[in-house]
Amino acid sequence: QVQLAESGGGLLQPGDSLRLSCEVTGGSFRRYVMGWFRQAPGKEREFVGAISRSGGPIYGLDSVKGRFTFSRDTTKSTLYLQMNSLEPGDTAVYYCAASETGIYSEYVRGRGYNYWGQGTQVTVSS
Repeated sequence: QVQLAESGGGLLQPGDSLRLSCEVTGGSFRRYVMGWFRQAPGKEREFVGAISRSGGPIYGLDSVKGRFTFSRDTTKSTLYLQMNSLEPGDTAVYYCAASETGIYSEYVRGRGYNYWGQGTQVTVSS
């Protein structure tokens, strides 16, 4: 059974940095395209971005380009989201997800993700 577990959320101030982690167990991490999503209170879930099997990043939101970085460590079966220059608008529950099929036209649009974590809260407030 594939399981994803996010960690690293917290309460931050504007301008702070934070790194989220997502550990994958019960599956073959190398096979998955990994994505990050977030959902703010009262809003729909949005696709933050993804990282391909080979480590290539795909950004789903223009607002995070230049501030957020995706990476993955195959030896640890862990996905990371480095978030810099955090803004109040980044406040949300952040979810990681895995795409087993890895179809490009799907995962670059935030679709086709088979497995999901439980989410971790990130709050940015002064």
